[in-house]
Amino acid sequence: MAEDEKSLNVTEESNPTRKHKGKHDKPKPWDDPSIDHWKIEKFDPEWNQSGLLEVSTFSTIFPQYREKYLQQYWPIVTLLLCAFFNDLSNSNFVAGSMTVLTTMKTRDPYIILKARDLIKRLSRSVFAPQAVKILNDEMQCDIIKIGSLVRNKGNIVATMGSFKGLKQVRRIVEDCVLNKMHPLHHIKILMLKRELAKNPALASENWDRFLP
Repeated sequence: MAEDEKSLNVTEESNPTRKHKGKHDKPKPWDDPSIDHWKIEKFDPEWNQSGLLEVSTFSTIFPQYREKYLQQYWPIVTLLLCAFFNDLSNSNFVAGSMTVLTTMKTRDPYIILKARDLIKRLSRSVFAPQAVKILNDEMQCDIIKIGSLVRNKGNIVATMGSFKGLKQVRRIVEDCVLNKMHPLHHIKILMLKRELAKNPALASENWDRFLP
């Protein structure tokens, strides 16, 4: 009986089940090189004619030294929010805090997240003319926390741009703070990539041989 069990174990060890690597790597309909996956489609109000069913609210506080500046620009910010929310009662400014909320007239469900990012940028010393650009569909934002990486350069870096650009900026900031690479080298690489992208013959080739 013991010999039969040993022979069975030897047989199982000699014939292990092999896992084929890449067996799920099949052609997918969205793997089309002609499609720009970074592109953000502009919202059409006809996609949501009935509006929103629930009210969403976001609030943030700001330091006291920003209050005078925010009071000066808040009427302009309110008018811009009205254009996106279709209602004037979508924002509130009181001493020490800013609030944005959706109303029954709001059509774009994602605009409340854009408004949340707007008031966060305003509270983090971003100039109002630059911060309001976040309301556009093609503009995104990111907060890079550097307080744990360096002690005397602040705590955060506020960035705005496309998804692809934010990824590049994060790499540049982290490499600069950690002294891995000077930002000038990153800028040279980005300038070379921009020039190479203008050449259609090199669009589908590897650019490593051209980069420093």
